[in-house]
Amino acid sequence: MTERPAAVLPGEPVPRWQRLLQSLALLLALALLVPWVRSPWFEAGGRWLYIFLLSVAVAYALTPAVRALALRAEILDRPAARKVHAAPTPLLGGMAIHAAFGLALVANFVVDRETVAILGGGTLLVVAGILDDRRALPAWVRLAAQLGATALVMWSGVTLALFPHTGFGILANGCLTVLWTVGITNAMNFFDGMDGLATGLAILTAGFMGIVAFQTQQPALGWLCVALVGACLGFLPYNLRWRRPASIFLGDAGSPFLGFTLAAVAVKGEWAENNVMDVAAPILIFWVYIFDMVHITVARIATGKVHSFREWIDYTGRDHLHHRLAALLGSRRLAVLLIFLLTSVMGLGAVALKNARLVDVVVLLAQATLVVVVVTLLEFQGNRRAREVRDKEGGA
Repeated sequence: MTERPAAVLPGEPVPRWQRLLQSLALLLALALLVPWVRSPWFEAGGRWLYIFLLSVAVAYALTPAVRALALRAEILDRPAARKVHAAPTPLLGGMAIHAAFGLALVANFVVDRETVAILGGGTLLVVAGILDDRRALPAWVRLAAQLGATALVMWSGVTLALFPHTGFGILANGCLTVLWTVGITNAMNFFDGMDGLATGLAILTAGFMGIVAFQTQQPALGWLCVALVGACLGFLPYNLRWRRPASIFLGDAGSPFLGFTLAAVAVKGEWAENNVMDVAAPILIFWVYIFDMVHITVARIATGKVHSFREWIDYTGRDHLHHRLAALLGSRRLAVLLIFLLTSVMGLGAVALKNARLVDVVVLLAQATLVVVVVTLLEFQGNRRAREVRDKEGGA
């Protein structure tokens, strides 16, 4: 499918129906913030729906203003060899999602100490991302911001508890928490390479975590997930448009924030009484992120593209899962769809863990591994054929 050039100039015409929807979204958001409108939702047990509607409305109404700000400040993602878009596109989309997510939680008084720390860490990454979008920051500065945000949530008590609370156990749990949070944060940033991909992944990931949270009697955790799903859904129509390129990108103010928040929420949750089963649900839900991170790390080291951690964090390339699938399928849209389907398959496995035995957990993880093997074999064959075609064309 041939995509039309992106129109990103301030004078881009906005359809009347879209202006109407934006106005209705703004009115809905303002109405939902009125105390006497909010109270009946709480009394009727509809807090989750209230949070969802408010976050959707705020994100949808606010995104055009954020886009206008990015255009005025000329904070644009310009085409480059490793990028897939063909024209400069506004960044800063993450600001709208962050604002909608935070407002929905604060308006619903879902602000315990751990949630405040997650919001604070996310805000730190949004600020760092705005600076990075405006003027590219060194990789070590971005990493320092991620470590700072992770330290904040750990200080509030959001840490993994896989090992006993002894000297070694505390150290091991802390190291694993840092590895998990920073790893998922960067994995989400890596996936922000095609229209709607990172936003859609965040919706699916938060959605499945929310389902499992309500299954395991963790309503407060479920509300966090609902707020993030709603904020991303409100932004998605601008980031994934029918037969047209995105009108705005998440930017570094968005994808690291989403990855960090999802990772922190996963650590905050208590998914099962047994440690093995407690780990299994997040692993299945985040399987695509883990697979891509492990794959590119092994591949880059094996091919000699990186030789140190410094080179790894500085390296940028088109070797991520969405790039590989696009080369295999010949379509970026199909690559995005396939990643969504893979994430959904793994997420459904996590939902099935509610009354699972240990043997069921092992079977589901084995099934997930086989799915990854199948995808890897298809990628390998497709990439080999693509190389053969390029070699023949070069020889001709």
